Parts: sequence; structure tokens; C-alpha cells
Amino acid sequence: MIDKNTALLLIDLQIGFDNHAHWGGNRNNPNCEQVCLNLLTKWRTFNLPIFHIQHNSTDTNSPLHPNQIGNDFKPLTAPINDEIIIGKTVNSAFIGTHLEHELKVRGINTLVIVGLTTNHCVSTTARMAGNLGFTVFVVADGTATFDRVGFDGTHYDSETVHRVSLANLHGEFATVLMSDELLANKFWQANLTK
Repeated sequence: MIDKNTALLLIDLQIGFDNHAHWGGNRNNPNCEQVCLNLLTKWRTFNLPIFHIQHNSTDTNSPLHPNQIGNDFKPLTAPINDEIIIGKTVNSAFIGTHLEHELKVRGINTLVIVGLTTNHCVSTTARMAGNLGFTVFVVADGTATFDRVGFDGTHYDSETVHRVSLANLHGEFATVLMSDELLANKFWQANLTK
């Protein structure tokens, strides 16, 4: 149930991920950012807690390094006003950051997670959130990833990587669902949708 204690976490929606070749190419789910905007608009409409997670790579060659333009948020879903920005340097938004503290002091117990990439920062953050006791929802069409090559040279297409990553989360660390399910009124506490 979505209520005033449900935060939206937007993971690494940064310009650097537009460089598809750097991350493995063949990104799936081209509508990811639009879905994230739809959810972000809903959260803004009801003045619910929003956290923008920004990856600040320590690798100077990474498009996500703070000295690169790729570190900037994508304009479509960029923070506005006093929306909280949490910077991180590893896959999990909880490691080396004050995210857990910020959530707890606000009484937030439920997280809705979207962003990039499904198998890395989204998955790692969702797993840790589940282990820390938060109720976690991961929005399948609000996440995306790239092709991967396995340790043995096997090529895995992005859609397969995406679906398997979500399958590994669902029922163990999080509930995975589609955005239209999440946006349906039945998911929202009545006093928020009046």
C-alpha cells in the first residue's frame, strides 16, 4: 500500500548511461525514463518522499565520474526544489551514504525502486533494502539494463539479463510489479487519492 511513508528511489538516472556502448550495448526497455517520470509525477502530486540516487564513480574514465557531463541527472527526471540527492560510489545506495538514516528519521518503511541498471545498482540496493527490513517494490518497466558477457564468454542479451535479475529479486528481496499496477488506485491509501 502506498502511503505517506512510501519513498520513491530513482537510481542513477544519469546522462552517462546514454553511452550504451560503454555499458555493454543493446539497452532494453527504451521507455524506462518515461515510466520513471510518470511515477515521479505521481509522487510529486501527493508530496511523497523522493530520493534521487547519483552514482559518483571513482574511475576517472567512467561516464559517471563527477568530472564528466555524464554524471549529471537526465533532464527528464532530474531533481527539483528540495528533493533529496544521495551520492554513492558503489552499487548499493546504502553503502557509504546516509540513505538509511534519512529514511529512518522520516519514518519511511516502504521503498519503490526504479532506475538503472536492473542487474547492478537497482538489484544491489533492493537486496540491501530488503535485508534492512524495508518493504520493497521494484518496478519492472521502470528499470533497464544492457547486454552482458559471462565469465565463460557466453553473451546474454539485455532483456534476458533484465528478466532474470527481476526474477532473482521477486519474492525474496522485493515484490516486482509493473508501473500500471503500482499506479492503480487500489495501491494507494484512500486519503491520498481523494
